[in-house]
Amino acid sequence: MIRHTVAFRLRHQAGSPEETAFLAEALRLKDIPGVQRFEQLRQVSEKNELVFGFSMEFTDRDAFAVYNNHPVHAAFVAQRWVPEVEAFQETDYEPL
Repeated sequence: MIRHTVAFRLRHQAGSPEETAFLAEALRLKDIPGVQRFEQLRQVSEKNELVFGFSMEFTDRDAFAVYNNHPVHAAFVAQRWVPEVEAFQETDYEPL
């Protein structure tokens, strides 16, 4: 199992229509084959400047590769992520 997580901060103002649109568009990622347990998260710790998180699971590395190469994911990264995300940290885990 692979758990793919990314914490990020948008360039948009909190609560703005642009922020809402970005998060709504990101929901399309959950429909990519192999994506399980997709979650959108909001940071609550004052120790971290990254505001949002996405988390999802994949059965194995092959399923994760399908996601990474899927046209919906590639389009989201190019059209939304790159121009709208100000900072991020990606972490991918396998259980010990």
